[in-house]
Amino acid sequence: MIEIVAMDTPSLGDRSYLVTDGTVAFVVDPQRDIDRMLAAARERGVEIVDVFETHVHNDYVTGGLALARATGAAYHLNAADPVAFAHDPVGDGDVIEVGAQMRVRALATPGHTFTHLSYALDAPGRPPAVFTGGSLLYGTSGRPDLLGAEHASELAAAQYGSAHRLADELPDEAEIYPTHGFGSFCSATQSQAASSTIGRERRGNPVLTLDEAAYVESLLAGLDAYPAYYAHMEPINTAGPRAPDLSPPRRADAAELRRRIQDGEWVVDLRSRTAFAAGHMAGTLNFGQDGSLATYLGWLIPWGTPLTLLGRTSDDVAAAQRELVRIGIDRPAASATGGPEQWAGGEELASHQVASFADLAAVRHHRPVTVLDVRRDAEWDESHVEGAVHVPLHDLPARLDRVPPGEVWVHCGTGYRASIAASLLAAAGRRVVVVDDEYGSAARTGLALVPAA
Repeated sequence: MIEIVAMDTPSLGDRSYLVTDGTVAFVVDPQRDIDRMLAAARERGVEIVDVFETHVHNDYVTGGLALARATGAAYHLNAADPVAFAHDPVGDGDVIEVGAQMRVRALATPGHTFTHLSYALDAPGRPPAVFTGGSLLYGTSGRPDLLGAEHASELAAAQYGSAHRLADELPDEAEIYPTHGFGSFCSATQSQAASSTIGRERRGNPVLTLDEAAYVESLLAGLDAYPAYYAHMEPINTAGPRAPDLSPPRRADAAELRRRIQDGEWVVDLRSRTAFAAGHMAGTLNFGQDGSLATYLGWLIPWGTPLTLLGRTSDDVAAAQRELVRIGIDRPAASATGGPEQWAGGEELASHQVASFADLAAVRHHRPVTVLDVRRDAEWDESHVEGAVHVPLHDLPARLDRVPPGEVWVHCGTGYRASIAASLLAAAGRRVVVVDDEYGSAARTGLALVPAA
């Protein structure tokens, strides 16, 4: 029996795959922390003999090269990818025999990148499967603009052709296993589907139901911002990333933490936004582990800035390290565990108020306050609080001067991004209130909202 093991990385919205016949295995698009994949192979008593990359990734640092070196597996990338390390090049139509039962055929599917490949699996006793990377996704397709806006139209048209190639060459019962589309910004839109087939996508995916012009127009019109750290992923992946160092960072005391904050370094409190609001070391920034830590930290931090992690326990720090090595933030400068009282070394803790949209509606009846909306442009365009100031979170570090003086009530869609924004503002000396509430509840409070035009 062929087993396909999906290994989720929810914080980045991606999946990697281990595929085994019970004796040998191959891997598709492994994440940087390869110990997870090695453990899955050990649990099944199988040897990883091949590693396949669908493309040079833009949203994470691959573990493919390190996994191939650790296992002795053949490492397959498109022969046209200009990588700086030895590998086993493949191209359209090439077939790789994996063990005695599995045949993997490379299919050129440009669109997400120019050299993107999908891999079709044929094995006895099961329907075909295709690993589509950033090509055909569940209910959508990979975005075509990550190599630059100047290539987006050409790649969008290529994406259309690639999806139709897969639909034409594979039967309806062929199972689809994408890498992106589970919250990744590499996906043009998001889907809640957990599985799909060619036949299901043929009936409902816009790339297969619209004509080419309509698809390209709608795809390009729907694109929104993506994380700034993406710019660093292709160069790292092309150079050949090494295995990550997940050993504990050195410990910092209160005096060192204060010095690092004063020097303009980032000292990040990993606790929840509720705990952070109740009391934190002044000048620290809140990127809670209960949300998309790596995505937003990687998006906002000036690349190369020394980073110190503050967690309740060493396990919290280790979990954050694991998240961050996946996007190329390899070694924290330092860390500290415990709580804000220890971190601050006896100095008075900072705090800020937490409120709801109902509280915001009430306070606006009594006094003027600045409402800062840190959601992305597409969210703002759909609906926003009348009179709010809009600065997307990813723009805020460079646009703090756009926030009017006085008390600032910060909101996003759920509260996670608002807490990050509030910590940035507070570190700059601003007085903040975090609206820790679902934006959908704003309409029920009497707040005046501006609907989509």
